[in-house]
Formats: sequence, structure tokens, C-alpha cells
Amino acid sequence: MRIALAGVGHWHAAMHREAAHQAGATITGVWDEDADVAARFARENGLETHASPEALARARPDLVVLMGRPTGLVERAISLVDAGLAVMLEKPAALTAGELEPLRDRGRRGAFIAVPLPNRCSPIWPRIAELAAAGRLGGLSHAQFRIVNGPPERYRIDGVPWLLTPQTSGGGALRNLGIHGVEAALALAGHDGLELVSASLGHLHGEAVEDYAVLTLRSDRGLIVTVEAGYTYASMARGGDFEWRVSSANAYLVDRGDHCSTTTLDDAAVRGEPPLLPGERYKAFMADTLARLARGEAPLVGIEDYWRAMTLIDEAYRRAMA
Repeated sequence: MRIALAGVGHWHAAMHREAAHQAGATITGVWDEDADVAARFARENGLETHASPEALARARPDLVVLMGRPTGLVERAISLVDAGLAVMLEKPAALTAGELEPLRDRGRRGAFIAVPLPNRCSPIWPRIAELAAAGRLGGLSHAQFRIVNGPPERYRIDGVPWLLTPQTSGGGALRNLGIHGVEAALALAGHDGLELVSASLGHLHGEAVEDYAVLTLRSDRGLIVTVEAGYTYASMARGGDFEWRVSSANAYLVDRGDHCSTTTLDDAAVRGEPPLLPGERYKAFMADTLARLARGEAPLVGIEDYWRAMTLIDEAYRRAMA
């Protein structure tokens, strides 16, 4: 596979470059709105630059990893999709769910638009599917999806201060980190869907965007989900407080990044699952995306999934700010 990286000023650009290399792909070149940023990224990684998005498209990569500020990113994605290219669209890609509608329409017509929410590669998901297929999962009771990373100042250090302004980011920790948990909650609930019960935002660090958010969600069948997202972990280093937890009538599954386990009631067993560190999940998502693209399948997380999660987050902001 041949991959192009567009918008390499994004703080995840290096992770996608590494993931592409590990998957055995060739990077055709890089581009950014800031030519100096693109040149530096290319120089540091031994890559070529594309002079423009049009030049990038003319190189006909198999996949374009598209990153950048939400303002204008949807339009750039549309131009790539309409040129017949597959896209992996980094979040935050829009300020609201409504801005995603044109891309959602293209996804429904068969365009390949993946959204890298790599915690869907968590080891607990195949275990949930395995238990469900064997009739051993039981009804879902509750779940918690929590990501709390370091203070917002780290985004200024990463050169993306726009992420801390609502007008250019669409929100704070909820929009940026909470999207992982909200999308996971919707995937767990499946066709049942989820209703927003409550939403609260916090501003510990005095930024214009929230640095903490907690949502409570409930399905028609009684599944209760909490989603926590924050920039309130007391460290500027990578990492933070991460936990994915799912409870059903017969199973209790926990993923803490470096430790995963499944406890089952019917056989009184506790099973350790091979962990996948959060930083390694972008590599797993890239490999999965390229494999699905090669097979002509839809992405693990696509534009429709992203739109649904963004829609719920839009509602959470309205509720919290009312």
C-alpha cells in the first residue's frame, strides 16, 4: 500500500507515519498548509513533500491520512474522496456533526472514509464478540469509558494551540478525547442506541474549552454508560488515566491499557487478555484499515460512526451549557 500524509502539523502525524511503516506501507509524500512544517517533517523522516493537496492526489496513493484543523478539513476530505481516493480522517475533523453531512453522504454511497479511533482495537472487543456468539455474555448492565490525559498546555507545546479555542476546535476534552468513549459506547449498545441522561463540564485550568467532561448515557434495555474525558492528569508526559470497563450478566471485562482481563460467572474464571498498549493501537488500527481496504471492506470505524458520536457530543454540549 502507498500512503500520503496530509496535515503533518497534527500531533498524531508521527504516530501515523510509524504505523504506516510498521504495516509495510510506502509513504508517497507529506503535505501541510504550513510549507515549513511539511518540509521539516519530511526532512526529519526522510520523506518527500507534495507541493499541494492536488499534487498529493495526482500521486494516487492507496490511502490519504488527512489531519489538520477542523475548519476546512471536511472540504479537503471531499475533494480527495471525489478524486477517487480512500481517506483516513483524523479527529477533530469538524466543529459539529452537521458539518460532516456531505462526507456522511459519500460514505453511504461507498466511499472509504476511516476515522482512527484506535481503542476499537482494544482486546476486550473480540472477547465480547466471542462470549456473545457462545451465548455466554448475557445482558449488558453498565460500562465506563475513561481517558484522562495531561494538562491542556501540552497542546501548546505540540504546536496546536488552536485545539484550546472553541471556535477552531469545536470543544475541549469531550470533543477531542471523549469521542473515543462516546463512539465505543454507541458500538457497545449497537442497534439499541443511547439516550443522553446528563452532561457536566469542568474548567480546572481556566482555558476557554473544558478540560473535564462526564456523560451518563442509557439505552432502552437499561445499559448505563459513563464517559469521562479530561486534560486533568497531573503529568505532562505521555499517558494518563485510561480504563475501558464493560459489565454484563455473565462477564466483567476491564482494559487498563497495560492490563486486560475477563471475569466470567458461569465458570468462575478470571482470564488475562494479551494487552495492547494505547500507543500501539494506532498501529493496529492502521494495519486493520489497510487490510480492509485491500479486501474491499468498510473500515472498522467509518464516517457514519463518527457522525453518530459527534451528534451525541453536540447534544451533550447543549445540555451542559443550558
